[in-house]
Amino acid sequence: MPKLVETRFAYGDALAELGALNEKVVVLDADLYNSTRTCVFRDRFPARFFDMGISEADMVSTAAGMAAAGLIPFCNSFAIFLTGVCYMPIRTQIAYPSLPVRLAGSSAGLTQGPDGASHQALEDIALMRSLPHMTILSPADDLETRLATMALAELPGPAYLRLGRYPVPRVCGDDYRFEVGRAVRLRAGEEVVVFATGHMVWKALEAAAELARDGVDAGIVNVSSIKPLDEEAIRLAASTARLVVTIEEHSIIGGLGSAVAECLSDCTCRPPLLRLGVKDRFGESGLADELLEKHGLQPPAIRAAVLRRLMTVS
Repeated sequence: MPKLVETRFAYGDALAELGALNEKVVVLDADLYNSTRTCVFRDRFPARFFDMGISEADMVSTAAGMAAAGLIPFCNSFAIFLTGVCYMPIRTQIAYPSLPVRLAGSSAGLTQGPDGASHQALEDIALMRSLPHMTILSPADDLETRLATMALAELPGPAYLRLGRYPVPRVCGDDYRFEVGRAVRLRAGEEVVVFATGHMVWKALEAAAELARDGVDAGIVNVSSIKPLDEEAIRLAASTARLVVTIEEHSIIGGLGSAVAECLSDCTCRPPLLRLGVKDRFGESGLADELLEKHGLQPPAIRAAVLRRLMTVS
């Protein structure tokens, strides 16, 4: 059994590592430092850590001022609070002036689990995608999370990093090199191409293995950079496929599925697109795996959905 790691834990360790390399890095949290794992940074660099209390909008506004003064602030909270509660200050004070504030949304998606709909961010990517200048990263495993965190320190402009509390195995090789704006093929396959992000990359790989036993050749592409999107790689992968599939732990409205659909909309070769995710509804309380099963995001359900759709494709 491979080692399973929550991306939020990898982020906490990477943030502390980054803090040792760059004294301009400061970290702000909204009284959730144990859950977001910024407590690791706090313990090493207490003078550069700011617990703003349950006041997310103040935290974002403070971070904007810090960025304008030349610091590199990382803002942290649960994804739904950070992107939802703070949408207006993010829009006006960070995105509009294109300030280098890094927004780290933890516990995103259905796998937030028992806390239920109020805490499950299923529209955070959609909110951040709509903002000019905003970079959006959704890493697949612990290694990619570390590399993405390190890359954020050098990135101009604002960014949103989507993190989860669902333990996942490593899917990127030890020689993996992360690059903002690049999608990476993790499994070869031409008949079906699956674009997945975050936790769903692991699930997509497992589903592809099941599909192979059915004689279906499914390639898997890790889209950790949702904005900017690697449009060239997406169009190239889709050009030879009978079916394109997107898988995300997010609403199918406004997230990865929408981004891929927009990318392919002006292609001369447009294979059918199957978007798998949460279908225009709120989440609910339950165990993470139970919720993924209910929303058709476990490997057997992904396999079944792909096979059903292939039956309708000429």
